[in-house]
Amino acid sequence: MRAAEEPRACVARGSSRAPRAPRAPRAPRAPSSEDARSSLAARLERLDWDALERSLWDRGWSKTGAPVLTPEECSGLVALYADDARFRSRVDMERFRFGVGEYKYFADPLPPLVQELREGAYPRLAAVANAWTKALGVRRRFPQTLRALQAACRKAGQTKPTPLLLRYETGGYNCLHQDLYGEIAFPLQLTCVLSRRGADYTGGDFLLVEQRPRQQSRGESIALEQGEIIIFTVRERPVKGARGYYRAAMRHGVSRLLSGTRTSLGVIFHDAR
Repeated sequence: MRAAEEPRACVARGSSRAPRAPRAPRAPRAPSSEDARSSLAARLERLDWDALERSLWDRGWSKTGAPVLTPEECSGLVALYADDARFRSRVDMERFRFGVGEYKYFADPLPPLVQELREGAYPRLAAVANAWTKALGVRRRFPQTLRALQAACRKAGQTKPTPLLLRYETGGYNCLHQDLYGEIAFPLQLTCVLSRRGADYTGGDFLLVEQRPRQQSRGESIALEQGEIIIFTVRERPVKGARGYYRAAMRHGVSRLLSGTRTSLGVIFHDAR
């Protein structure tokens, strides 16, 4: 049997060489873009989706309450606004009487963070969307993955990505509207404010107005913190009445900015013609 080896001495017997200095500990690895995406997926998974779904049924919108994107992620997206190569088009809102401000639609490929957010949120919202269409007696059902929804969009001639960055400065606002880009319209979308309320801007609340049959419209003004996400209906939501569910149309916008600059991310799941 082979005897166990004795530990090697650091310095050979009779040698004058100094012992080797211990190795310095390795610096921690900087987080990669894949780490950030994995972290975002975990943050989305930890959201209280039951509460979010209840709010969507009750009001047609829900917000996460806590930030989903970190300040660093928000700043990184804001920094992209100056890089026109990342976008397929720019819209001057005042020119088209959409409001005062501007927005830019991202080109393909989307920034990894935006793609991960779009893909990660979609399956949860698809379940709500299909429950809504069933309640309203609509035959259409939406697929379980974003990729399958995009394939359906392509067949309908909707091939342009719709996620966008919106920017408002003092006095800017967004008129009430709906984001419809073709035959296929996924019923839910989300917005994340990237700027700091109170520090980067004041005013600029998110607005929602619900048109109720045979009643006056109802509006809500919703303040959002940096990184917080609001989910809301694109066009209409089901409301339970005495004879079952009926459609209540909703539009969204942004109130006038009192000071500063406000940048936000909009994520629409269907693509555009």
